[in-house]
Amino acid sequence: MPFNPSDGESMENQRNPKAGLQAMLTPDNCVLVLIDHQPFQFAGLRSHDTQTVINNVVGLAKSAKAFDVPTLFTTVVQEKGGLLLKQLQDVFPDQKPIDRTFINTWQDERVVAWVRKTERKKIVMAALWTEICLAFPVIQALGEGYEVYFVTDASGGVSLEAHEMAVQRMVQAGGVPLTWTVFAAELQRDWARTRTVPAYAAMLLDHMGNVGTSLMWEQQLLNAPRVNPS
Repeated sequence: MPFNPSDGESMENQRNPKAGLQAMLTPDNCVLVLIDHQPFQFAGLRSHDTQTVINNVVGLAKSAKAFDVPTLFTTVVQEKGGLLLKQLQDVFPDQKPIDRTFINTWQDERVVAWVRKTERKKIVMAALWTEICLAFPVIQALGEGYEVYFVTDASGGVSLEAHEMAVQRMVQAGGVPLTWTVFAAELQRDWARTRTVPAYAAMLLDHMGNVGTSLMWEQQLLNAPRVNPS
């Protein structure tokens, strides 16, 4: 049956909150939470190549920094599981990660309070491992009314099956999957926003493999000023 406005339910109320321009991430409407990128978790990583995840999560953090997106690091029992990945800590050298005992990050009130303080409802998360340290907070935060996006290629599980099942579980709960380069592009959105282009281009050179080498080649052919990697 076709929609009838006289039914008392407007098209506005029918709108899918995960579609349309309002569903897109912007530098002003989201936060980034990076969870447990520590030696113990990397030791058990089997769904992805370790170096790829390191490259991707560092690129993700640099993207957040380039666009001034509030970013939080958190670790679990770092005395036993190890300190936060150095390459990641170096992106925000002055930030001390929140060290938890809760397996589920969202059960630590310090993390929830930090997000509340930003007054932003869109949360982007990445974690090791996907099936536990990512899935648990994603599912709980969704249940508390937040819009949660999770970065699949800056996360990883103890097996490919564990990672894939976790992605399915989070999607079924209402989470939105994306990859780290989508995050950066979604924040840039318009090349006319020239303020962030140099940092964005430097991030591509550092972390985007063939895209970075192609960009350098293009600059060479055009004899254009080169973007220096960070």
